[in-house]
Amino acid sequence: MKKVVVIGAGAAGMVAASVAADRGLDVTLLEKNHRVGRKILITGKGRCNITSDCDIEELIENVPTNGKFLYSAFYTFTNDDVIQMFNSLGVKTKTERGKRVFPESDKAHDIANALEKQVKNKKVNLVLNASVDKVIAKNNKIEKVILKDKSEIKCDAVIVATGGLSYPLTGSTGDGYKFAKSLGHTIVDTKPSLIGIEVQEKFVSELEKLSLRNIAITVYNSKNKKVYDDFGELEFTKVGLDGPVIKSASCRMKDTTKENYKIVIDLKPALDEEKLDKRIQKDFQKYTNKKFEKALDDLLPKKLIPIIIDLSEIDKDMVVHQISREQRKNLVKLLKNFTFTVKRYRPIEEAIITSGGVKVNEINSSTMESKLVEGLYFAGEVIDVDAYTGGFNLQIAFSTGYLAGYYC
Repeated sequence: MKKVVVIGAGAAGMVAASVAADRGLDVTLLEKNHRVGRKILITGKGRCNITSDCDIEELIENVPTNGKFLYSAFYTFTNDDVIQMFNSLGVKTKTERGKRVFPESDKAHDIANALEKQVKNKKVNLVLNASVDKVIAKNNKIEKVILKDKSEIKCDAVIVATGGLSYPLTGSTGDGYKFAKSLGHTIVDTKPSLIGIEVQEKFVSELEKLSLRNIAITVYNSKNKKVYDDFGELEFTKVGLDGPVIKSASCRMKDTTKENYKIVIDLKPALDEEKLDKRIQKDFQKYTNKKFEKALDDLLPKKLIPIIIDLSEIDKDMVVHQISREQRKNLVKLLKNFTFTVKRYRPIEEAIITSGGVKVNEINSSTMESKLVEGLYFAGEVIDVDAYTGGFNLQIAFSTGYLAGYYC
């Protein structure tokens, strides 16, 4: 009987192991942690956004790094298949705004438990606390896996599903890159993706923990060319910006040490400049005999007002009816173009996913098998593919895991 070793019991590894076992193969699933699915438990803030209820083309559009590589994977094991898989395992799902699909319970551990249940039902040999040291090939063909305790597992195929470098406490410490590199594969430089951003503006620390809903952002590069725009939620941290729109924007920013990006926030995207000016005039009329700092109470969150006043260069003690038309117009421009200069990403340990990894043109996109080593397969985040937030990265894990398990 063909022997398969799957390294990593995350989303990709558990699906790969279950599919391979379903084909009657002898499957061993190795996990370095004391339990499976550690990273699944923290996705979607503990709610686990498993996929997106959109068509396949839209799935691919939401993978800015090597999306076309995933055509076969997404069409072979679709988002509908993912939902059906969890339904059959007793996990009911629901679709929320932005086509995001969650377990009805809002509990990520229901997803991890369902995948573990499937692994056990398929009679996979699951080994916990098992750290792999090396993957050995002979004559460009997989031969065995050597564990850190020096024990060996002879096998015909290995599926590397070890994740990337993000959230190392979950076990994602870059082992898969080491295995791939030792077997001749190219590793595209890794960087954080879906990550918060540090900015140069010192005043940002005064906005810490402030969340803004329904704002728009536009990201520009050093040539002032637009590289990304989005609408949704944003939050300020002690050192910068975070939240869904910022995490997605980070996917579109390349090396922040070589490129100077700026993020422009439109605080009132529902109003164009003319309508916003009229709105401010109305507020100014209401507070005509008050100080300027009081005139913004209806328009902005309290924490944001002192910052906007400072940037507007209008004296906070100026009586509202003394503010000139030009000052008011500049205030409008400021609210529509609240600008931050990107300093760097937050550390990769805080990233939701890792960008970079095993080079895709060295992997058969129809099977996930290495083009260099017979019997070597890759699945999930270890591959150089990454997507925006919204369930797309887990869909990548499930789909590539399915292909690897089906063809190994």
